[in-house]
Amino acid sequence: MKKKNWLIYGGIGLLFAMIGAYAATLKPQPSAPVQALYAQSLPDASGTPQALAQWKGKAMVLNFWAPWCAPCVEEMPELSQLQKEQAGKNLQVIGIGIDSPSNIAEFAKKFNIAYPVYVAGISGTELSRQFGNKAGGLPYTVLIGADGQIKKTYLGRLKFEQLRADLAAM
Repeated sequence: MKKKNWLIYGGIGLLFAMIGAYAATLKPQPSAPVQALYAQSLPDASGTPQALAQWKGKAMVLNFWAPWCAPCVEEMPELSQLQKEQAGKNLQVIGIGIDSPSNIAEFAKKFNIAYPVYVAGISGTELSRQFGNKAGGLPYTVLIGADGQIKKTYLGRLKFEQLRADLAAM
């Protein structure tokens, strides 16, 4: 009788393990470009390497930009304002600069940017393409949910009323 009970308990335990493994596959995993982003470490404007995995679990407004791109520069004050408004909430604005470290450092010193800016150099163009920027144009912004899923992309200067509506819908 004891051996029979062990078999029943073992079978029940195995069933629950299988159910748990199946449930784990249902949880949305970050999309491939977001996983690639989290795997990177990029220098910030001061040259200090930063792991981008630190933003895992937060919704993100990921903005690809360059100091020589007029629409990029024009939208930065509004992105800074958005970051200030969202302080303490589960949203982070991040800038990925596509230029030399010295140009981005000089730009960051000149302008008061309220969100982290990282230096990707020319490889930032390839990273933006992984997020769907087939044209390679700037600015290019990606709205990423806290679950690591790409919610929307924007090519060109942001329309902030649309971005705010998209954020509210998340």
